[in-house]
Amino acid sequence: MYLALSSSKDTYITNKIINNTFRATDANAGSAGTIDIFKLYSENTLAGETNPIELSRGLIKFDLSLLRSLKQTKIDINDSSFKCFLNLHDVYGGQTTPANFKMIVFPLAKSFDEGTGRDIVNFADLDSTNYITASVDSLLNVTAWDEPGANASGSLGDASIDVIVSGTLEGPNGSQTVSLSPEQTFITGKEDLKVDITTIISGVLSNQIPDNGFCIAYSGSYEKDNKTYFVKRFASRNSNNTRIRPKLIVNYNDKIEDYHQNMIFDVSGSLFLNNYHFSQPANILSGSEATEITGDDCMHLILKSGSFTKTVSASQYKTGDNYQTGIYSASFAISQFESLLREEVKSAGSASFTEIWSSIDETVGYYTGSLVVNSAQRSAFDNRLSRILISVVNQQDVYEKDDIPRIRVFAENRDREITYKKSPFEKTSEIFVKMFYRVIDADSGDVVIPFDTDTENNATAVSFDKNGMFFDFYMNSLSPGRSYYFDFKIKDKGSIKIIKDNPSTFLIEIGKK
Repeated sequence: MYLALSSSKDTYITNKIINNTFRATDANAGSAGTIDIFKLYSENTLAGETNPIELSRGLIKFDLSLLRSLKQTKIDINDSSFKCFLNLHDVYGGQTTPANFKMIVFPLAKSFDEGTGRDIVNFADLDSTNYITASVDSLLNVTAWDEPGANASGSLGDASIDVIVSGTLEGPNGSQTVSLSPEQTFITGKEDLKVDITTIISGVLSNQIPDNGFCIAYSGSYEKDNKTYFVKRFASRNSNNTRIRPKLIVNYNDKIEDYHQNMIFDVSGSLFLNNYHFSQPANILSGSEATEITGDDCMHLILKSGSFTKTVSASQYKTGDNYQTGIYSASFAISQFESLLREEVKSAGSASFTEIWSSIDETVGYYTGSLVVNSAQRSAFDNRLSRILISVVNQQDVYEKDDIPRIRVFAENRDREITYKKSPFEKTSEIFVKMFYRVIDADSGDVVIPFDTDTENNATAVSFDKNGMFFDFYMNSLSPGRSYYFDFKIKDKGSIKIIKDNPSTFLIEIGKK
Protein backbone atom coordinates (compact mmCIF):
# COMPACT_ATOMS: atom_id res chain seq x y z
CA MET A 1 0.00 0.00 0.00
CA TYR A 2 1.29 3.40 -1.01
CA LEU A 3 -0.82 6.28 0.26
CA ALA A 4 -0.08 10.01 0.01
CA LEU A 5 -2.29 12.25 2.16
CA SER A 6 -2.51 15.98 1.48
CA SER A 7 -2.23 18.51 4.30
CA SER A 8 -5.48 19.86 5.70
CA LYS A 9 -3.86 23.11 6.89
CA ASP A 10 -0.39 24.66 6.89
CA THR A 11 1.26 28.01 7.48
CA TYR A 12 4.33 29.57 9.04
CA ILE A 13 4.78 32.00 11.90
CA THR A 14 7.44 34.68 12.27
CA ASN A 15 8.74 37.56 14.36
CA LYS A 16 10.26 39.30 11.33
CA ILE A 17 11.42 42.88 11.86
CA ILE A 18 9.57 45.27 9.54
CA ASN A 19 11.27 48.48 8.37
CA ASN A 20 13.59 48.35 11.39
CA THR A 21 10.61 49.52 13.42
CA PHE A 22 8.63 46.59 14.88
CA ARG A 23 8.29 42.81 14.81
CA ALA A 24 5.40 41.26 12.85
CA THR A 25 4.51 38.84 15.64
CA ASP A 26 0.78 39.11 14.91
CA ALA A 27 1.13 38.43 11.17
CA ASN A 28 -0.50 35.43 9.49
CA ALA A 29 0.55 33.65 6.28
CA GLY A 30 -2.07 30.89 6.16
CA SER A 31 -2.97 31.40 2.50
CA ALA A 32 0.57 31.84 1.22
CA GLY A 33 1.78 29.53 -1.52
CA THR A 34 4.93 28.63 0.38
CA ILE A 35 6.10 27.68 3.86
CA ASP A 36 9.19 29.80 4.48
CA ILE A 37 11.64 28.73 7.18
CA PHE A 38 14.34 31.30 7.91
CA LYS A 39 16.65 32.63 10.57
CA LEU A 40 18.22 36.10 10.34
CA TYR A 41 21.07 37.16 12.59
CA SER A 42 21.68 40.90 12.95
CA GLU A 43 20.34 41.58 9.47
CA ASN A 44 18.04 44.36 10.67
CA THR A 45 18.02 46.77 13.58
CA LEU A 46 15.46 47.34 16.30
CA ALA A 47 15.60 49.77 19.14
CA GLY A 48 16.66 48.14 22.39
CA GLU A 49 18.05 45.00 20.77
CA THR A 50 21.65 44.09 19.98
CA ASN A 51 22.23 41.60 17.17
CA PRO A 52 18.53 40.78 16.87
CA ILE A 53 17.47 37.32 15.69
CA GLU A 54 14.45 36.90 13.40
CA LEU A 55 12.84 33.48 13.07
CA SER A 56 10.09 31.64 11.30
CA ARG A 57 8.67 28.18 11.94
CA GLY A 58 6.39 26.05 9.79
CA LEU A 59 3.15 24.45 11.00
CA ILE A 60 1.33 21.65 9.21
CA LYS A 61 -1.59 19.29 9.88
CA PHE A 62 -2.94 16.21 8.08
CA ASP A 63 -6.40 14.69 8.25
CA LEU A 64 -5.76 11.16 9.57
CA SER A 65 -9.35 9.91 9.35
CA LEU A 66 -8.55 7.55 6.47
CA LEU A 67 -5.59 6.12 8.38
CA ARG A 68 -7.75 5.64 11.45
CA SER A 69 -10.25 3.71 9.35
CA LEU A 70 -7.53 1.57 7.75
CA LYS A 71 -6.08 0.85 11.19
CA GLN A 72 -9.33 -0.88 12.05
CA THR A 73 -9.25 -3.01 8.91
CA LYS A 74 -6.12 -3.25 6.79
CA ILE A 75 -3.14 -1.69 8.57
CA ASP A 76 -1.11 -2.91 11.53
CA ILE A 77 0.71 0.15 12.89
CA ASN A 78 3.05 -2.13 14.86
CA ASP A 79 4.20 -4.01 11.77
CA SER A 80 7.76 -3.25 10.66
CA SER A 81 6.53 -2.44 7.15
CA PHE A 82 4.35 0.44 8.37
CA LYS A 83 6.25 3.65 7.62
CA CYS A 84 5.17 7.29 7.50
CA PHE A 85 7.12 10.20 6.04
CA LEU A 86 6.54 13.94 6.12
CA ASN A 87 7.38 15.14 2.61
CA LEU A 88 7.72 18.84 1.79
CA HIS A 89 8.88 19.88 -1.67
CA ASP A 90 11.56 22.52 -2.06
CA VAL A 91 10.64 25.62 -4.04
CA TYR A 92 13.76 27.12 -5.51
CA GLY A 93 13.31 30.17 -7.66
CA GLY A 94 16.81 31.58 -7.73
CA GLN A 95 16.56 33.10 -4.27
CA THR A 96 19.30 32.93 -1.68
CA THR A 97 19.27 29.49 -0.06
CA PRO A 98 21.12 28.39 3.09
CA ALA A 99 23.38 25.33 3.03
CA ASN A 100 24.77 22.86 5.57
CA PHE A 101 22.06 22.97 8.21
CA LYS A 102 19.61 20.70 10.00
CA MET A 103 15.85 20.91 10.33
CA ILE A 104 13.79 19.28 13.05
CA VAL A 105 10.15 18.18 13.22
CA PHE A 106 8.07 18.15 16.43
CA PRO A 107 4.51 17.03 17.12
CA LEU A 108 2.51 20.01 18.31
CA ALA A 109 1.07 20.03 21.81
CA LYS A 110 -1.48 22.68 20.80
CA SER A 111 -3.79 22.91 17.81
CA PHE A 112 -3.43 25.87 15.47
CA ASP A 113 -5.61 27.85 13.07
CA GLU A 114 -4.44 28.22 9.50
CA GLY A 115 -5.69 31.74 8.87
CA THR A 116 -6.14 33.58 5.58
CA GLY A 117 -3.07 35.86 5.44
CA ARG A 118 -1.16 36.14 2.16
CA ASP A 119 1.25 39.03 2.63
CA ILE A 120 4.78 37.62 2.92
CA VAL A 121 6.58 40.90 2.17
CA ASN A 122 5.33 43.32 4.81
CA PHE A 123 3.50 40.65 6.88
CA ALA A 124 0.57 43.04 7.22
CA ASP A 125 -2.22 40.42 7.29
CA LEU A 126 -3.46 39.85 10.83
CA ASP A 127 -5.05 36.54 11.81
CA SER A 128 -4.41 33.46 13.87
CA THR A 129 -2.22 31.55 13.96
CA ASN A 130 0.81 33.82 14.41
CA TYR A 131 4.01 34.06 16.45
CA ILE A 132 2.05 34.78 19.64
CA THR A 133 -1.32 33.11 19.12
CA ALA A 134 -2.01 29.46 18.31
CA SER A 135 -5.77 29.65 17.82
CA VAL A 136 -8.98 31.54 18.50
CA ASP A 137 -12.26 29.69 19.07
CA SER A 138 -15.77 30.68 18.08
CA LEU A 139 -16.19 32.59 21.34
CA LEU A 140 -13.03 34.56 20.58
CA ASN A 141 -11.13 32.82 23.34
CA VAL A 142 -7.48 33.12 22.46
CA THR A 143 -5.02 30.26 23.00
CA ALA A 144 -1.51 31.64 23.04
CA TRP A 145 1.71 29.74 22.57
CA ASP A 146 3.36 29.14 25.93
CA GLU A 147 6.46 30.74 24.48
CA PRO A 148 6.34 33.00 21.41
CA GLY A 149 7.04 31.09 18.25
CA ALA A 150 5.71 27.79 19.67
CA ASN A 151 9.05 27.51 21.40
CA ALA A 152 8.07 25.86 24.70
CA SER A 153 9.25 22.25 24.43
CA GLY A 154 8.96 19.28 26.75
CA SER A 155 8.03 15.63 27.10
CA LEU A 156 4.71 14.02 26.27
CA GLY A 157 2.27 14.81 29.08
CA ASP A 158 4.11 17.90 30.34
CA ALA A 159 2.02 20.98 31.01
CA SER A 160 2.57 24.37 29.37
CA ILE A 161 4.42 23.22 26.27
CA ASP A 162 3.97 23.94 22.58
CA VAL A 163 5.97 21.09 21.02
CA ILE A 164 6.76 17.57 22.18
CA VAL A 165 10.39 16.46 22.07
CA SER A 166 10.14 12.94 23.53
CA GLY A 167 7.76 10.68 25.36
CA THR A 168 6.97 7.25 26.74
CA LEU A 169 4.75 5.22 24.44
CA GLU A 170 3.03 1.89 24.97
CA GLY A 171 3.69 -0.68 22.28
CA PRO A 172 3.48 -4.43 21.72
CA ASN A 173 6.72 -4.87 23.67
CA GLY A 174 5.71 -2.67 26.59
CA SER A 175 6.47 0.97 27.26
CA GLN A 176 9.46 2.72 25.74
CA THR A 177 10.81 6.24 26.02
CA VAL A 178 11.50 7.47 22.50
CA SER A 179 12.55 10.61 20.67
CA LEU A 180 9.68 12.42 18.96
CA SER A 181 11.81 15.00 17.18
CA PRO A 182 13.37 13.58 13.98
CA GLU A 183 15.92 15.65 12.07
CA GLN A 184 17.19 15.96 8.51
CA THR A 185 20.52 17.35 7.31
CA PHE A 186 20.54 19.62 4.25
CA ILE A 187 23.80 19.89 2.32
CA THR A 188 23.00 22.16 -0.63
CA GLY A 189 19.83 23.59 0.87
CA LYS A 190 17.82 22.70 -2.22
CA GLU A 191 16.75 19.25 -1.03
CA ASP A 192 13.17 18.25 -0.27
CA LEU A 193 12.25 17.48 3.32
CA LYS A 194 11.52 13.80 3.86
CA VAL A 195 11.47 12.84 7.53
CA ASP A 196 10.45 9.53 9.06
CA ILE A 197 7.57 10.29 11.44
CA THR A 198 6.35 6.70 11.84
CA THR A 199 6.69 6.74 15.64
CA ILE A 200 4.71 9.97 15.89
CA ILE A 201 1.89 8.85 13.58
CA SER A 202 1.67 5.49 15.38
CA GLY A 203 1.40 7.37 18.67
CA VAL A 204 -1.36 9.59 17.28
CA LEU A 205 -3.32 6.65 15.84
CA SER A 206 -3.08 4.83 19.17
CA ASN A 207 -4.35 7.99 20.94
CA GLN A 208 -1.15 8.51 22.91
CA ILE A 209 -0.01 11.68 21.15
CA PRO A 210 -2.39 14.61 20.50
CA ASP A 211 -3.41 14.99 16.86
CA ASN A 212 -2.43 18.64 16.43
CA GLY A 213 0.01 18.44 13.55
CA PHE A 214 3.70 19.33 13.35
CA CYS A 215 6.13 22.17 13.80
CA ILE A 216 9.10 22.40 11.40
CA ALA A 217 12.11 24.49 12.44
CA TYR A 218 15.86 24.84 12.23
CA SER A 219 17.37 22.37 14.64
CA GLY A 220 18.79 23.31 18.03
CA SER A 221 21.77 25.64 17.80
CA TYR A 222 20.91 26.75 14.26
CA GLU A 223 18.18 28.99 15.68
CA LYS A 224 20.57 30.46 18.24
CA ASP A 225 23.98 30.82 16.58
CA ASN A 226 25.34 33.99 14.98
CA LYS A 227 24.62 32.95 11.39
CA THR A 228 21.85 33.74 8.94
CA TYR A 229 19.89 30.94 7.21
CA PHE A 230 17.65 32.58 4.63
CA VAL A 231 15.46 31.18 3.19
CA LYS A 232 14.42 27.51 3.05
CA ARG A 233 11.18 27.55 1.09
CA PHE A 234 8.69 24.68 0.73
CA ALA A 235 5.48 24.55 -1.28
CA SER A 236 2.32 24.85 0.82
CA ARG A 237 -1.09 23.32 0.19
CA ASN A 238 -2.02 26.60 -1.54
CA SER A 239 0.67 26.18 -4.20
CA ASN A 240 -0.66 26.42 -7.75
CA ASN A 241 1.38 23.34 -8.59
CA THR A 242 -0.67 20.53 -7.04
CA ARG A 243 2.13 18.00 -7.55
CA ILE A 244 4.44 19.65 -5.03
CA ARG A 245 1.99 20.28 -2.21
CA PRO A 246 2.88 18.76 1.21
CA LYS A 247 2.27 15.05 1.66
CA LEU A 248 2.13 12.48 4.40
CA ILE A 249 3.43 9.37 2.65
CA VAL A 250 2.32 6.05 4.14
CA ASN A 251 3.96 2.75 3.17
CA TYR A 252 2.64 -0.64 4.22
CA ASN A 253 3.15 -4.17 2.95
CA ASP A 254 -0.40 -5.41 2.36
CA LYS A 255 0.61 -7.93 -0.29
CA ILE A 256 -1.52 -11.06 -0.56
CA GLU A 257 0.09 -14.23 -1.93
CA ASP A 258 -2.42 -16.89 -2.90
CA TYR A 259 -0.59 -19.78 -4.58
CA HIS A 260 -3.62 -21.48 -6.15
CA GLN A 261 -2.10 -20.93 -9.59
CA ASN A 262 1.61 -21.36 -8.90
CA MET A 263 2.19 -23.73 -5.96
CA ILE A 264 5.37 -25.80 -6.23
CA PHE A 265 6.60 -28.79 -4.27
CA ASP A 266 8.93 -28.45 -1.26
CA VAL A 267 8.30 -24.68 -0.88
CA SER A 268 5.81 -23.25 1.58
CA GLY A 269 2.94 -21.25 0.13
CA SER A 270 -0.49 -20.03 1.17
CA LEU A 271 -3.99 -20.74 -0.11
CA PHE A 272 -6.88 -18.37 0.53
CA LEU A 273 -10.63 -18.88 0.78
CA ASN A 274 -13.25 -16.12 0.33
CA ASN A 275 -16.81 -16.20 1.66
CA TYR A 276 -19.57 -13.79 0.58
CA HIS A 277 -23.17 -13.19 1.59
CA PHE A 278 -25.07 -11.32 -1.14
CA SER A 279 -21.77 -10.24 -2.73
CA GLN A 280 -20.49 -8.81 0.55
CA PRO A 281 -17.57 -10.31 2.54
CA ALA A 282 -18.96 -12.30 5.47
CA ASN A 283 -17.68 -14.92 7.87
CA ILE A 284 -18.73 -18.52 7.22
CA LEU A 285 -21.72 -19.63 9.31
CA SER A 286 -21.83 -23.18 10.60
CA GLY A 287 -24.18 -25.39 12.59
CA SER A 288 -27.81 -24.98 13.61
CA GLU A 289 -26.84 -21.92 15.65
CA ALA A 290 -25.25 -20.30 12.55
CA THR A 291 -22.04 -19.74 14.48
CA GLU A 292 -19.47 -17.55 12.73
CA ILE A 293 -16.20 -19.29 11.91
CA THR A 294 -13.55 -16.89 13.21
CA GLY A 295 -10.12 -16.67 14.75
CA ASP A 296 -6.96 -18.73 14.59
CA ASP A 297 -7.02 -22.45 13.73
CA CYS A 298 -10.76 -22.30 13.10
CA MET A 299 -10.96 -24.89 10.29
CA HIS A 300 -9.02 -27.56 8.43
CA LEU A 301 -7.71 -27.61 4.88
CA ILE A 302 -7.56 -31.18 3.56
CA LEU A 303 -5.58 -31.99 0.41
CA LYS A 304 -6.21 -35.33 -1.30
CA SER A 305 -4.54 -36.98 -4.28
CA GLY A 306 -5.33 -40.66 -4.76
CA SER A 307 -4.38 -42.37 -1.49
CA PHE A 308 -2.42 -39.33 -0.29
CA THR A 309 -4.02 -37.01 2.29
CA LYS A 310 -2.56 -33.97 4.01
CA THR A 311 -4.43 -31.95 6.65
CA VAL A 312 -3.30 -28.49 7.71
CA SER A 313 -4.77 -25.94 10.09
CA ALA A 314 -6.48 -22.91 8.55
CA SER A 315 -7.27 -19.56 10.18
CA GLN A 316 -9.21 -16.41 9.55
CA TYR A 317 -6.82 -14.09 7.72
CA LYS A 318 -5.38 -11.47 10.04
CA THR A 319 -3.67 -8.10 9.62
CA GLY A 320 -2.11 -7.17 12.93
CA ASP A 321 -4.93 -7.55 15.45
CA ASN A 322 -7.58 -7.20 12.76
CA TYR A 323 -9.24 -10.35 11.45
CA GLN A 324 -10.41 -9.87 7.85
CA THR A 325 -14.10 -10.64 7.45
CA GLY A 326 -14.78 -13.57 5.15
CA ILE A 327 -11.12 -14.34 4.35
CA TYR A 328 -9.36 -17.53 5.49
CA SER A 329 -5.90 -18.85 4.75
CA ALA A 330 -3.61 -21.80 5.32
CA SER A 331 0.15 -22.11 4.75
CA PHE A 332 1.95 -25.38 4.08
CA ALA A 333 4.44 -27.24 1.89
CA ILE A 334 4.12 -30.64 0.21
CA SER A 335 7.19 -32.77 -0.44
CA GLN A 336 7.60 -34.21 -3.90
CA PHE A 337 9.21 -37.21 -2.25
CA GLU A 338 6.02 -38.37 -0.53
CA SER A 339 5.83 -42.05 -1.45
CA LEU A 340 2.18 -41.86 -2.52
CA LEU A 341 2.92 -38.94 -4.87
CA ARG A 342 6.34 -39.84 -6.19
CA GLU A 343 5.33 -41.73 -9.35
CA GLU A 344 2.82 -39.10 -10.47
CA VAL A 345 5.31 -36.31 -9.91
CA LYS A 346 8.04 -38.17 -11.80
CA SER A 347 5.85 -38.85 -14.81
CA ALA A 348 3.87 -35.59 -15.02
CA GLY A 349 6.07 -33.09 -13.18
CA SER A 350 3.02 -32.21 -11.09
CA ALA A 351 0.23 -33.66 -8.98
CA SER A 352 -3.46 -32.77 -8.81
CA PHE A 353 -5.22 -32.45 -5.48
CA THR A 354 -8.76 -32.02 -4.25
CA GLU A 355 -8.80 -29.24 -1.68
CA ILE A 356 -11.47 -29.37 1.02
CA TRP A 357 -12.01 -26.56 3.55
CA SER A 358 -13.85 -28.13 6.47
CA SER A 359 -14.79 -27.82 10.11
CA ILE A 360 -12.21 -28.83 12.71
CA ASP A 361 -13.94 -32.19 13.23
CA GLU A 362 -14.11 -32.58 9.43
CA THR A 363 -17.85 -33.35 9.50
CA VAL A 364 -18.84 -30.18 7.58
CA GLY A 365 -17.31 -29.12 4.29
CA TYR A 366 -17.37 -25.43 3.46
CA TYR A 367 -15.72 -25.51 0.04
CA THR A 368 -14.28 -28.10 -2.33
CA GLY A 369 -11.95 -27.15 -5.15
CA SER A 370 -8.87 -28.31 -6.99
CA LEU A 371 -5.17 -27.56 -6.81
CA VAL A 372 -2.24 -28.46 -9.04
CA VAL A 373 1.22 -28.49 -7.46
CA ASN A 374 4.13 -28.39 -9.89
CA SER A 375 7.76 -29.33 -9.67
CA ALA A 376 10.22 -26.46 -9.42
CA GLN A 377 11.25 -24.91 -12.74
CA ARG A 378 14.54 -26.40 -13.91
CA SER A 379 16.42 -26.23 -17.21
CA ALA A 380 19.88 -26.25 -18.70
CA PHE A 381 21.68 -23.01 -17.93
CA ASP A 382 19.85 -20.24 -19.76
CA ASN A 383 20.77 -16.61 -19.12
CA ARG A 384 18.20 -15.09 -21.48
CA LEU A 385 15.59 -12.73 -20.05
CA SER A 386 11.99 -13.63 -20.75
CA ARG A 387 10.03 -11.44 -23.15
CA ILE A 388 7.15 -10.29 -20.97
CA LEU A 389 4.07 -8.32 -21.99
CA ILE A 390 2.21 -6.48 -19.23
CA SER A 391 -1.21 -4.87 -19.46
CA VAL A 392 -3.80 -3.49 -17.04
CA VAL A 393 -7.02 -5.26 -17.95
CA ASN A 394 -9.65 -3.25 -16.05
CA GLN A 395 -8.32 0.26 -16.60
CA GLN A 396 -10.83 3.12 -16.60
CA ASP A 397 -10.12 6.29 -18.54
CA VAL A 398 -11.15 8.58 -15.68
CA TYR A 399 -11.18 8.19 -11.90
CA GLU A 400 -12.50 10.36 -9.10
CA LYS A 401 -10.12 11.40 -6.38
CA ASP A 402 -11.66 9.18 -3.69
CA ASP A 403 -11.72 6.03 -5.82
CA ILE A 404 -9.82 2.97 -4.57
CA PRO A 405 -9.92 0.62 -7.57
CA ARG A 406 -8.50 -2.89 -7.55
CA ILE A 407 -6.14 -2.81 -10.51
CA ARG A 408 -5.89 -6.16 -12.35
CA VAL A 409 -2.63 -6.88 -14.17
CA PHE A 410 -2.17 -9.44 -16.94
CA ALA A 411 1.31 -10.76 -17.69
CA GLU A 412 2.21 -12.87 -20.70
CA ASN A 413 5.55 -14.56 -21.27
CA ARG A 414 6.07 -14.39 -25.04
CA ASP A 415 8.60 -17.23 -24.81
CA ARG A 416 6.23 -19.64 -23.11
CA GLU A 417 5.65 -23.11 -24.48
CA ILE A 418 2.40 -23.00 -26.46
CA THR A 419 -0.08 -25.86 -26.31
CA TYR A 420 -2.63 -25.75 -29.12
CA LYS A 421 -6.26 -26.59 -28.36
CA LYS A 422 -9.24 -26.70 -30.68
CA SER A 423 -11.81 -25.90 -28.00
CA PRO A 424 -12.09 -22.34 -26.58
CA PHE A 425 -10.04 -21.66 -23.49
CA GLU A 426 -9.28 -18.72 -21.24
CA LYS A 427 -5.68 -17.58 -21.27
CA THR A 428 -4.38 -17.14 -17.73
CA SER A 429 -1.89 -14.58 -16.55
CA GLU A 430 1.65 -15.49 -15.62
CA ILE A 431 2.35 -15.02 -11.92
CA PHE A 432 5.44 -13.09 -10.85
CA VAL A 433 6.05 -13.32 -7.11
CA LYS A 434 8.35 -10.28 -7.16
CA MET A 435 6.50 -7.61 -9.09
CA PHE A 436 6.09 -3.90 -8.25
CA TYR A 437 4.34 -0.87 -9.76
CA ARG A 438 5.14 2.81 -10.02
CA VAL A 439 3.13 5.78 -11.34
CA ILE A 440 4.35 8.11 -14.08
CA ASP A 441 2.94 11.53 -14.95
CA ALA A 442 1.98 11.03 -18.60
CA ASP A 443 2.61 14.67 -19.56
CA SER A 444 5.90 15.41 -17.81
CA GLY A 445 7.32 11.89 -17.56
CA ASP A 446 8.04 12.48 -13.86
CA VAL A 447 7.94 9.57 -11.44
CA VAL A 448 5.08 10.44 -9.10
CA ILE A 449 5.08 7.25 -7.03
CA PRO A 450 8.37 5.29 -7.16
CA PHE A 451 8.93 1.56 -6.99
CA ASP A 452 9.12 0.54 -3.33
CA THR A 453 11.04 -2.73 -3.27
CA ASP A 454 12.33 -2.60 0.30
CA THR A 455 12.36 -6.08 1.81
CA GLU A 456 10.15 -4.89 4.67
CA ASN A 457 7.94 -2.21 3.17
CA ASN A 458 7.11 -3.56 -0.30
CA ALA A 459 4.57 -0.74 -0.44
CA THR A 460 4.12 -1.05 -4.21
CA ALA A 461 4.23 -4.85 -4.37
CA VAL A 462 1.66 -6.55 -6.61
CA SER A 463 -0.47 -9.27 -4.99
CA PHE A 464 -1.64 -12.43 -6.71
CA ASP A 465 -4.48 -14.94 -6.47
CA LYS A 466 -5.98 -17.73 -8.58
CA ASN A 467 -7.05 -15.24 -11.25
CA GLY A 468 -3.73 -13.44 -11.64
CA MET A 469 -2.10 -10.31 -10.21
CA PHE A 470 -3.64 -7.22 -8.65
CA PHE A 471 -3.17 -4.27 -6.29
CA ASP A 472 -5.47 -1.74 -4.63
CA PHE A 473 -4.63 1.84 -5.55
CA TYR A 474 -5.63 5.00 -3.65
CA MET A 475 -6.37 7.67 -6.25
CA ASN A 476 -6.23 10.43 -3.63
CA SER A 477 -2.45 9.91 -3.68
CA LEU A 478 -2.39 11.71 -7.04
CA SER A 479 -3.06 15.31 -8.04
CA PRO A 480 -6.32 15.91 -9.96
CA GLY A 481 -6.47 17.23 -13.49
CA ARG A 482 -3.49 15.22 -14.78
CA SER A 483 -2.97 11.95 -16.62
CA TYR A 484 -0.87 9.05 -15.35
CA TYR A 485 0.16 5.52 -16.28
CA PHE A 486 1.76 2.54 -14.53
CA ASP A 487 5.21 1.02 -14.98
CA PHE A 488 6.03 -2.42 -13.62
CA LYS A 489 9.26 -3.89 -12.27
CA ILE A 490 9.70 -7.65 -12.31
CA LYS A 491 12.42 -9.64 -10.60
CA ASP A 492 12.72 -12.68 -12.85
CA LYS A 493 15.48 -15.32 -12.94
CA GLY A 494 17.80 -13.17 -10.88
CA SER A 495 17.43 -10.14 -13.15
CA ILE A 496 15.29 -7.01 -13.05
CA LYS A 497 13.05 -5.93 -15.92
CA ILE A 498 11.08 -2.66 -16.09
CA ILE A 499 8.04 -2.76 -18.37
CA LYS A 500 6.09 0.32 -19.40
CA ASP A 501 2.35 0.20 -19.90
CA ASN A 502 1.65 3.55 -21.57
CA PRO A 503 -1.80 2.41 -22.78
CA SER A 504 -2.88 2.30 -19.13
CA THR A 505 -3.09 6.13 -19.06
CA PHE A 506 -5.87 7.46 -16.84
CA LEU A 507 -7.07 10.87 -15.65
CA ILE A 508 -7.93 12.06 -12.14
CA GLU A 509 -10.94 14.37 -12.45
CA ILE A 510 -10.48 18.02 -11.50
CA GLY A 511 -12.47 19.26 -8.55
CA LYS A 512 -13.07 15.84 -7.02
CA LYS A 513 -12.05 15.47 -3.40
